[in-house]
Amino acid sequence: MESMLNKLKSTVTKVTADVTSAVMGNPVTREFDVGRHIASGGNALAWKIFNGTKKSTKQEVAVFVFDKKLIDKYQKFEKDQIIDSLKRGVQQLTRLRHPRLLTVQHPLEESRDCLAFCTEPVCASLANVLGSWDNLPSPLPADIKEYKLYDVETKYGLLQVSEGLSFLHSSVKMVHGNITPENIILNKSGAWKIMGFDFCIQSTNPSEQEPKFPCKEWDPNLPSLCLPNPEYLAPEYILSVSCETASDMYSLGAVTYAVFNKGKPIFEVNKQDIYKSFSRQLDQLSRLNSSTLQNIPEEVRDHVKLLLNVAPAVRPDADQMTKIPFFDDVGAMTLQYFDSLFQRDNLQKSQFFKGLPKVLPKLPKRVIIQRILPCLTSEFVNPDMVPFVLPNVLLIAEECTKEEYVRLILPDLGPVFKQQEPIQILLIFLQKMDLLLTKTPPDEIKNSVLPMVYRALEAPSIQIQELCLNIIPTFANLIDYPSMKNSLIPRIKNACLQTSSLAVRVNSLVCLGKILEYLDKWFVLDDILPFLQQIPSKEPAVLMGILG
Repeated sequence: MESMLNKLKSTVTKVTADVTSAVMGNPVTREFDVGRHIASGGNALAWKIFNGTKKSTKQEVAVFVFDKKLIDKYQKFEKDQIIDSLKRGVQQLTRLRHPRLLTVQHPLEESRDCLAFCTEPVCASLANVLGSWDNLPSPLPADIKEYKLYDVETKYGLLQVSEGLSFLHSSVKMVHGNITPENIILNKSGAWKIMGFDFCIQSTNPSEQEPKFPCKEWDPNLPSLCLPNPEYLAPEYILSVSCETASDMYSLGAVTYAVFNKGKPIFEVNKQDIYKSFSRQLDQLSRLNSSTLQNIPEEVRDHVKLLLNVAPAVRPDADQMTKIPFFDDVGAMTLQYFDSLFQRDNLQKSQFFKGLPKVLPKLPKRVIIQRILPCLTSEFVNPDMVPFVLPNVLLIAEECTKEEYVRLILPDLGPVFKQQEPIQILLIFLQKMDLLLTKTPPDEIKNSVLPMVYRALEAPSIQIQELCLNIIPTFANLIDYPSMKNSLIPRIKNACLQTSSLAVRVNSLVCLGKILEYLDKWFVLDDILPFLQQIPSKEPAVLMGILG
């Protein structure tokens, strides 16, 4: 046991030392606490990605750190070239704002040992998820090792990258220049975001004219971090020293190929003799056959073939790619709708939430928990939406383990349990009472769930009282005896004596009759029987109930 503890202690110390040595002294640490090393990303996976939190607000972030020790082997002037290239990439990303680009929360800071900046919370880079594990901690984080991309995530992810490129090409008049799995980051909720603007090219023409992109010749003498990844680079960069927005579309085709081929690029490039490599690649591209693309889904295969075409003019543009039928998938469209939820009014949202129970069973559980559940629970602040959102949240709860329910769903349900308006909230909870009582911990049942049942028995609405009385017997076996005896029974008796509704009175008696088996004999003799004599009305239905 002691050796185990020492081992754990040394691991924790090593991780802390690793973070501290790299980031210590960087101005980022004044405002942010840096946590665990979780992933790597950016060109050649050179950036280590850590969990972090903002000290003042406790807001979650990701901290990207480039450790200068990585480039110790280079000459001073080469080191400067590398640092300048990395800085340029982050500064461009900081300037650009779009839902499909990685959001920077704190700009780049430099210290003697590292570069660092903060972004929205992230999960990993696409390259990590596809099996490229450079610059990752050892042992490898289990969530990266076991990460499985589902079809719906791949479809929607590629659509998100296409939308990001459409923004860059049309609105910013910019070529990204290095679209690769390393530069596609999966944020905490699984959305695909573009980063890595180290080699982006801005149009030199005024905005109203046809964009013109100046292109530099490939220089094999530069350090590899000062060059884009040639395995995803369009052939015209190397062979005719030219580029345009269609060059990024070739890279998108190469990324699509890699996603469906376990991260393997379509061509291996010999960086020592790049021109020969690309001439051979050009030849293979002009004879691209179906067997090379066999792992790519049939409905997108032809589009990928067009993206990988030697002639830039033949490749579809980013806007055309966003409209292909491959992305008209019910799951992908559902995720897309969630991303645009803030633009919708209550009527549109309510229609969408009503149809959601039909879609949820078709989606993988991790995608539901990671992408959909946080969007649903964020709607709880809007009381009018709760009756439409709550059935979906409880449907997800049914598929969760008890531990997942307590960790992911219960904290958000707490305030909803206390809401009295609109009245449908109470009805929905009453209909799902067996779920709540089997998955909620005893303390929380006592403090939140049962008080809701008591409120329903005391509600002014006859309909709610009736529903509650009808449902109580179905979960009575799950209620602890003291609560039953001291809180529930007195309220049922009260409902029976105080009401002016015959239906409520009869249902109170029927309800009591059904839960008698959970009460001890003396309590029935001392408490229930004397109560029956106090019932004021003598209608046949009530007498039948009393006799029953």
